Amino acid sequence: MRSAEPFPAITLTAADHSRLSALVETVADTAPDVYDYLSRELDRAAVTEVPDIAPSIVTMNAEVTFRDESTGQCRRITLVYPGEADLENGRLSILTPIGAALIGVAEGRSIRWYDRQGEARTLTVLEVERGG
Repeated sequence: MRSAEPFPAITLTAADHSRLSALVETVADTAPDVYDYLSRELDRAAVTEVPDIAPSIVTMNAEVTFRDESTGQCRRITLVYPGEADLENGRLSILTPIGAALIGVAEGRSIRWYDRQGEARTLTVLEVERGG
């Protein structure tokens, strides 16, 4: 496993940042781990408009292939808002620890996150595809 920066630079679209800032408040009491992590990510994110964001950066509704560095397992998901989540069809909510970790990360970059048991894990973004 290669070493990873725990917190690489992340970039969000202004629309994603605005909607996620409101959404994260709804889970402060029910999912404090996700609330804490996603709140910190929103605070440190660079914010840009849609035309200016690189196609290699994970945004909402992007298809993302990533590798869990502790297991070597690769997964392909679409990052979605909670009401659109459907794990059986690869649609992962932003309000999960993995979803919160992936948002804003660029292809080839790794990020450290903590699973629900408090274990540090590292994810590496391998590919990002966004619809036109």
